[in-house]
Amino acid sequence: MSGRSAPVPHRLMHIGGAWVDAAACGRIEAVDPTSEETIATVPDGGAEDVDAAVAAARTAADDWRDLGWARRAALLRELASRIEREAEQLARLDVRDGGLPLAGMRSDVAGAVAEILYYAGITPQTNGSTAPPTRDTLSYTVREPYGVVARIVPFNHPFKFAAGKVAAPLAAGNTVVLKPGEQTSLSALEFARIAADVLPPGVLNVVTGRGTTAGAALVAHPEVHRVAFTGSVPSGRAVLRGAAEAVKHVSLELGGKNPIIVFPDVDVARAAHAAIAGKNIARCTGQSCGSTSRLFVHADIADRFVEALVARLSALRIGDPMDPLTEVGPLAFRAHYERVRGCLETARREGATVAYGGGRPDGLARGFFVEPTVLTNLDDGMTAVREEIFGPVMSVLTWRDVDEVVRRANATPLGLTANVWTRDVTAAHRTAAVLEAGYVYVNGTGRRPTGTPFGAWKSSGLGKENSLEELLSYTREKTVTVTLW
Repeated sequence: MSGRSAPVPHRLMHIGGAWVDAAACGRIEAVDPTSEETIATVPDGGAEDVDAAVAAARTAADDWRDLGWARRAALLRELASRIEREAEQLARLDVRDGGLPLAGMRSDVAGAVAEILYYAGITPQTNGSTAPPTRDTLSYTVREPYGVVARIVPFNHPFKFAAGKVAAPLAAGNTVVLKPGEQTSLSALEFARIAADVLPPGVLNVVTGRGTTAGAALVAHPEVHRVAFTGSVPSGRAVLRGAAEAVKHVSLELGGKNPIIVFPDVDVARAAHAAIAGKNIARCTGQSCGSTSRLFVHADIADRFVEALVARLSALRIGDPMDPLTEVGPLAFRAHYERVRGCLETARREGATVAYGGGRPDGLARGFFVEPTVLTNLDDGMTAVREEIFGPVMSVLTWRDVDEVVRRANATPLGLTANVWTRDVTAAHRTAAVLEAGYVYVNGTGRRPTGTPFGAWKSSGLGKENSLEELLSYTREKTVTVTLW
């Protein structure tokens, strides 16, 4: 035996029905965040690769549009069926590539299938309308696809975002160039493999690479007239700047510093458990833009609430995310791990109390693990309260006056989600009405029914997803007036 380790596999991009490497031959390492070992490499695509992908998508666009909504819907249903057949392998790939717990990734794959089927079901809603006729004119509208759509997704739900977020543009008759998160690209390439057996060449193209190179080239490409981006607020601003010169239609789903307001009449343990579920600690280690990270708890129950939080968090199983019983895995990549640790150090330096967690879990010497953490003794000006940490960190603040706590909850440039916990239906509705967020839960845990519009206020984004509004956003409405002679 030589003693040499097996070579790391190199995956290729999918462009125009072919598997290709980056024109510049650059590579990005895919690192298992549990073992910290490189498990594969993917192409580090750039502008030349984006040009090729957009050209392939443009070539396929007319035929895909002309296929008609019924045939496109049938192909999307077949695509969903193919994904279901490989669901377990896809979930396990995201576990290995992103460190996300297996139970959560099984749910993610199922969610992607449900999203594809939802858009297949509402595809005929891309119809137009007829205006009231006059004696001499007939006016009607038609909805036409943009042609080539850029879909850029982040690292935190790799397969769910790659597969689910291309469903609406495909259903509307567009072809797509997908750029997955550079840290977790492997399942997007597996999605391309599955889709290649269902969709015509060029309808779905996957370009891997960095946001500052491949992503920027895709946003600015003159043949891409519709851009949809999911990611951080700074990156979203960069997308807007890149699309501004050509005045492109852009939708953004960005970050949040989402509040949950807990009234004193709740079942304390139930509300605390719901806050943890809403923080997505046991599904994706808090790496979710919709997570409730600011917990405004009424002062009369704050001590009991923190006790319930700690009791629940201490019972969570942390470790190997491939174990079906594991609830909390590592963070997705080293730079993010170091950033979250830095946020905790800042919180301590600014005077916050770490009521639970705050370090590396015992017995886990390797991997990008951070304990679920509860911070207390905070004020609204502290960094941990103002800035998105995007990890398993919950900040507990107290309140007594409803008007004041709403003002504090709204005192952020972000406005993605909010949550209200109370048994008082009047208080629930009144509080929900004045919270500045695009999606408000009442007694919720962050789960959304299929078809409910999801989108942001303020700097958390533009546009709606997961709904008819998203499907229609991938079309351009044209009005035709016919003068009758």
